[in-house]
Amino acid sequence: MTDPARPRPSALPLIGICAVLAVGIFLRLPPALFVERAPLHFLEILHPQPGYTGVGFDENLYREYVKTLSQAGLSSYPDLAEGYVNLQTRLPSAILPPTRFLYIFCAYLWHQTTGADPLAALKNISSLFSILTLVLTAIFSIHLGGIRLCLATSALMAFAPTQIHMSQHALIDGVFACVALACLWLLWENLHRPNDWLWLAGYGIALALLVLTKENALFAYFGLLAVLAASYWFRIGIVTRFLLATTLIGPLLGVAILVNLCGSLGTAIHIYQLLVSKAAVLPYALKTGDGPWYRYLVDLSLVSPIVLLLAFGAIFTLKRSNSAVIFLTAFLAASFLVMCNVRYGMNLRYANMWDLPLCFLAASYLVALFARFRRADLWLALSIMALCAFDLRQYQILFVKFGLYELVPEGLLRALQILK
Repeated sequence: MTDPARPRPSALPLIGICAVLAVGIFLRLPPALFVERAPLHFLEILHPQPGYTGVGFDENLYREYVKTLSQAGLSSYPDLAEGYVNLQTRLPSAILPPTRFLYIFCAYLWHQTTGADPLAALKNISSLFSILTLVLTAIFSIHLGGIRLCLATSALMAFAPTQIHMSQHALIDGVFACVALACLWLLWENLHRPNDWLWLAGYGIALALLVLTKENALFAYFGLLAVLAASYWFRIGIVTRFLLATTLIGPLLGVAILVNLCGSLGTAIHIYQLLVSKAAVLPYALKTGDGPWYRYLVDLSLVSPIVLLLAFGAIFTLKRSNSAVIFLTAFLAASFLVMCNVRYGMNLRYANMWDLPLCFLAASYLVALFARFRRADLWLALSIMALCAFDLRQYQILFVKFGLYELVPEGLLRALQILK
C-alpha cells in the first residue's frame, strides 16, 4: 500500500515530454507528406517548409546509388564499389563513396517496400532517423539527469534548427548523428550495467553501424575513447575489460562487413585513399571547408547562440560530482579537437551529433541557475519555451526565408544579414 502522507508524483512532466516529442516529430516530417495527402493539406500551414527545394549534388549521388541497387540487387554492391573506384580515378575531385552503406541500404529497403522513388526514400530515411534521435534524446537524458532535465533537453532538441534541417533533405549527417549518439548512450548504459551481455551486444552493433554509416566515424570514435578515459579517471560507472574489448571489436566488425561489401580489402582501402586525396582538392571544400580552429564555435554561435552560451556556462561551472556533464563534455571536447584540425573538411553539418550534448549542458545550467529561485520550475519552463521559440525563429530565418542548404559561414552570415 502507498503511504497516504507521501504526495503522489505529478503526471505533468510525462505529459510535457509526450507533447514535446509530438511537436518535434511533426516538425521533422517530410514536407511532401502534407502535399501528397489531401486530408493533411491544412497542416502544411503549420509545418515550416524548407526554402530550398532543389536536389543537391550529394543528394543526386545517393539517389543514383539507390537506383543502382534497386536495379541490380544487393549482391551487386562489389560492382558498385568497383565502379566508384574507376570513376573517382578519372575525376579531378572527390564524390561521396558507396561505403556509406547504412543510409543507402535503408533507403533501398524503403524504396523496395513502399515503392517511393529513390530520392523520396532517402528523405524519408533522413526524417525517420531525425525522429529516432529525438526519441533517443528523451531516453538518454532521463538516464543522465532525471525527468526535469529530460523534458528541458528534449524541448531544446525538438526545436534545434540544424536537427530539423537535416530531417528535410537527403543528407547523411542526421543519420550519422543518430548512430553516434546511440553509441554514446549505450556506452553510458554499459558503464552503469557492467558486463551485461545484452547491453554490450547493443553497444558493439551500434559501433559497427557507425563504421557502416560514414567515414566520420573516426571523429565520433575518438570522442568515445575520450569518454572511456574520463569515465575511468572520474569513476563514472565501471570500465570493464569486456567493455574495452567491445569498444575495439565493434568497429572491427563494421570494417569487416564493409570490406565484404566492397569485394576485397584492396578495393575498400583504394576507395578511402581516393576519397582523402581527391577531397583535398575539391573546389567547394577549398572555398568553404577551411578556417581557424574555432570555426565550429563561430558557426554554432550563428545558428544557436543562446544554447551554446548556456552550454559553456555548464562547462565553466563544472563540478567533479556531476558525472553526466563530465561524460558529455569529454565527448564534445575530444571530437571537437579532431574535427577542428581537418583541413578543408569543416562543415556545421558534421557537428550534428553535438546538438544533444549541447542541449543537455544548456538545460543543466538553467536547472542549476534557477534552483535558488522561488518557483524554479516555472522560471525553467518559461526560459525553455523562450529558447525553443528563438530556435524555431532561427530555423525560419535560415532555412525557410533565406533557403539555406549548405551550412557554411558565408550563407549563415548573409541569412542573418550580418553580410549584405
